[in-house]
Amino acid sequence: MERKATRRENECEEQNSNSEGSEQDKDYKTSLITLNVGGYLYITQKQTLTKYPDSFLEGIINGRIMCPFDADGHYFIDRDGLLFRHILNFLRNGELLLPEGFRENQLLAHEAEFFQLKVLSEAVKSRWEKEQLASRETTFLEITDSHDRSQGLRIFCNAPEFIAKIKSRIVLVSKSRLDGFPEEFSVSSNIIQFKYFIKSENGTRLVLKEDNTFVCTLETLKFEAIMMALKCGFRLLTSLDCSKGSIVHSDALHFIK
Repeated sequence: MERKATRRENECEEQNSNSEGSEQDKDYKTSLITLNVGGYLYITQKQTLTKYPDSFLEGIINGRIMCPFDADGHYFIDRDGLLFRHILNFLRNGELLLPEGFRENQLLAHEAEFFQLKVLSEAVKSRWEKEQLASRETTFLEITDSHDRSQGLRIFCNAPEFIAKIKSRIVLVSKSRLDGFPEEFSVSSNIIQFKYFIKSENGTRLVLKEDNTFVCTLETLKFEAIMMALKCGFRLLTSLDCSKGSIVHSDALHFIK
C-alpha cells in the first residue's frame, strides 16, 4: 500500500511539474510578438515594444491604438520595413546605434516621430546636425619634409573619412617600401613627415638613404590622390596654387563632394 501511495504521489508531482512547465511555455509564447512592418517580419518580446509609455507600439500592444492584421494574424504597420530594424534596436538597447556610413538620418527621424519615440527622434536629429557640421569643416593632410615644411603636398577635403583613407594608403605603401627603416618617416594626426625630400629632373622624390632609395615622387602621390577622390565621388574643386600652371606641379589639392 505504501509503495502504491508513493507511486501515485510521484505521478501527481510529475503532472503538476508538467502543468507548470506548460503554463510557463504558454506565458513565454504569449510574450512574443510578430510585427509585419512594410512586408518585413520582426519577432520580439512584449516588454521590448512597451518599453516607452505613450509610444505608438506600446499603444498597439496595450490596445490603445487600433492596428490591422495581415493574412497570418500578425500586426501590420505600413512603414519602412528596413528602417524599422533601427527602431527595434533602439528599443532593445536604449541608445542609438547605427552602422558605419549610415546616411538616412532624415528618414529615420521621420520614422521615430511616427512611432512617437521622442528620445530617438532627438538622438537622430543631433547625429544629423553633427554630420552636417563636420561636412562643412575642411580637413587636410600634409605630406612634407621634416626639415623644410615648404616642400611637399597638401590635400584638403570636406570629408574627414576621405583624408583618413588617403593617409592610411600612403602610410601602408611607405611601410611596405621602408621595411626595416621606420625612423625615415613619422605620422601625426594630419601630417606625414619624411626624412628627406630631394628635387631632381624627374621631380621631387622622397629620398630616404644615401643610396637614393625613395618611396615615390610627389607627382605620383598627387595622381593617386586624384584617382582615389574620383572613385569615391569627389571632384577636384581647384588647385590652391594655380601659379604653377598645372595641377601636377601645384603644392595643394582641394576635393569636395
